[in-house]
This record gives sequence, structure tokens and C-alpha cells, in this order.
Amino acid sequence: MKHNLTSIGLNTELSQKISQNLNTLLANYQVLYMNTRGFHWNIKGEKFFELHLKFEELYNNFQIKIDDIAERILTLGGTPLHSYSDYLKTSSIAETTNISNGKEAVKAIVESFQTIIIIQRSILSLASDANDEGTNALMSDNIREQEKMIWMFSSFLNN
Repeated sequence: MKHNLTSIGLNTELSQKISQNLNTLLANYQVLYMNTRGFHWNIKGEKFFELHLKFEELYNNFQIKIDDIAERILTLGGTPLHSYSDYLKTSSIAETTNISNGKEAVKAIVESFQTIIIIQRSILSLASDANDEGTNALMSDNIREQEKMIWMFSSFLNN
């Protein structure tokens, strides 16, 4: 193995930079996960049943993405953040509390997806420069899925 390559054949310096950015993404997903759990638990109103189920579907999906991101960080030779204090310091998405209004919760989800997509596009660009197909595939899959979610939730909000 060459000195400047990781165990999977990527440039060590670029892999570290990608890992740092993936940790930022991880922190944002963790805060979004907790926010969405709160929406699920606290939602009220005429769309309760529909949104209660949708929020559960979302946070279950976020759990998988969180694990995938953390494992990618490890694959690249980094260490995933794993404390809520680190997540809160690192995340661009703010904690939300006491939201029970469906439209307000959905609006927060859309805004969070928009934040996450920007971070993922940046990681996609870094990963492309490093020929890191594993990270590229992960980001591309997430972006495609979330673009559709933004469209669907925006339609729910009549935007």
C-alpha cells in the first residue's frame, strides 16, 4: 500500500476531508432524526393519522442513513461523531421543540432536507474529485430520494 493512500486506495488527505464533511452530514441527520421523532410524538389535528405515520417512516429512514454515513466515515478511516453535544455544535439544522402543528412540522422537514441536500452536493463534489465512488453513490441516492420528498412535502403545503 502506498503511503498516501487509504486501505481502500483513496488519497488519505482527501478521505479525511470527506470524512469531516460526512461528520457534518451525520450531525445534521441526527438532529433531523430527533426533530422528526418529536413531530411524530406531538402532532395534533386533522392530519394526525397521516402525518404520524409519515414521520415514523421518515425517522426510520433516517436511522438507516445515519448508520450508512457513520459506516462510510469508518470505511474512509475517520471516526464518526457520537455525542449529542457534538451533533448540536456541528449541525446547521436547529433543534425544534413543541411543534404539534402539521404544516409547521412539514415546513421544518422541507427546510431540513434543503440544508442536507446542500451538504450532500458538496460531499458529492469532494468525492468526485477523490474518485470515491462509494461516497458518490451514497450521496447520489440520498439526493435523488430527498429531492422527491421536497416535491411531495411542498405539494402537501401547497407550495
